[in-house]
Amino acid sequence: MATKTITVNVRADVEEKFRRVAASKHGKKKGYLGRALTEAMEAWADQEEASGATAQTLRMLRDGLDLGGLRYGHRDELHDR
Repeated sequence: MATKTITVNVRADVEEKFRRVAASKHGKKKGYLGRALTEAMEAWADQEEASGATAQTLRMLRDGLDLGGLRYGHRDELHDR
């Protein structure tokens, strides 16, 4: 899988905590920060996508769907009665 290099600025305390947690999970071997950051970014993106889908669903429930309305006045009109 292709990889990309990014440069970001984060608060020092966040970076130290992230390095500590990443090292405890992945070990302090080559690439551990990249693996941990990739996991964190994927989890965040999945969570944001899910919350967006949830928000869209809630909007649809609140606003309702136009199902075309009734095309008959009474149920008996649907049958030969």
